[in-house]
Amino acid sequence: MTQQQMAKRNLMIMWFANFFIAGSMTMVMPFLSLYIESFGDFSEKYVQNWSGLTFSITFVTAFLFSPFIGRLGDRFGRKRILIFMAFGMGLSVFLLGFATSVWQLFLLRMFMGLFSGFIPVSQALVSTQTPKEHAGKTLGTLQTGSITGSLLGPMIGGVLADSSGYAFTFHSTSAFIIVSGLLVFLVMEYRIDVKEGSKTNYSRKEVLQHILKNPIMLNVLLMSMLVQIAHFSIQPILSLYVGELHGHENLAFFSGIAFSAAGLGNLLMARKWGQIADKIGYIKILVLLLFLSAIIYFPGGFVTNIWQLVLIRFLLGITIGGVIPVRIAYIRQEAPVAMQGEVLGYNTSLRFFGNIIGPVLGGFLSGYLGFTSVFVFTSSLLLVSGIVLFASMQRHPQFVRDTL
Repeated sequence: MTQQQMAKRNLMIMWFANFFIAGSMTMVMPFLSLYIESFGDFSEKYVQNWSGLTFSITFVTAFLFSPFIGRLGDRFGRKRILIFMAFGMGLSVFLLGFATSVWQLFLLRMFMGLFSGFIPVSQALVSTQTPKEHAGKTLGTLQTGSITGSLLGPMIGGVLADSSGYAFTFHSTSAFIIVSGLLVFLVMEYRIDVKEGSKTNYSRKEVLQHILKNPIMLNVLLMSMLVQIAHFSIQPILSLYVGELHGHENLAFFSGIAFSAAGLGNLLMARKWGQIADKIGYIKILVLLLFLSAIIYFPGGFVTNIWQLVLIRFLLGITIGGVIPVRIAYIRQEAPVAMQGEVLGYNTSLRFFGNIIGPVLGGFLSGYLGFTSVFVFTSSLLLVSGIVLFASMQRHPQFVRDTL
């Protein structure tokens, strides 16, 4: 089997593994608050508070440990780390089905965060097997696997929970995650662009120095956090906003449509944006996507009906969908292979930090200033990110490559 054939085979395997992981992780989201309600007779405020805490604690743990996981992948091989995380996550989710109190649920969700970096590590694995000139297209293709899983997961989880109960849903989710781990056994790990005599191990200090010496890479990493803050700021209030626009009739259904519209746009364009960026340049496309996202997000706070919001969410998905694969392709281009896992670990850590800050900020803004303020702030944040990255590109052209 040639190296090119192995790369295509590995990409296909990891596509399905990411599909199962993303689908499994989103299967439990629709009923997490309902699961808490089943533990006892609690007030609505109590359930809401603990729903937020149990949801976010996974991101807190992942934020703390992602660079460490990436470093382990660089040193011991990403295939081993992926298998370890899949089985660890599978065990965590399986045990969630036996939780009998909020504290047990909270601690298990916190434990699960240790293993929540499967998709970023899989991106690092595929990245190091992909020629730099095709990194955007390949990583965009890989991303469609997790997007597809994320779109189908909530629907499947909701159906299973309604028909078979919460415990069965957790155990079924665990089985899907284990399948992902088993698929990784079929992957053949290797790395390209490793020259004879080149360094095979970097200290944490050397990795940080490499990032700090490249101002654009530093901006790209910080952009990961800002984009997630912007993207997640609307998540906790989306159903409330839909209710204000459309009323409470079939609220869950229409909220699901509004939520999924972004995922559909993401699915349609993630691969295409990566392909375009391979030809034009990663930083130029990132700047364009940030400006387009800012322009599209702004009118979301002034819509008058649900379908206008759905259209804006769909267009936003089209633009935001290109940010992840293009961002990772740039890191693939600028970071030595032997440190890419750790650099992507910092990228993942900052993304998870954005996942923590975004919902809190969105809830605060909507509570004090109204729904419109969330969209205005989010649009401004994306615009500032684009301006900063554009200015950095003009100031440090040596770190920007149009084509390879």
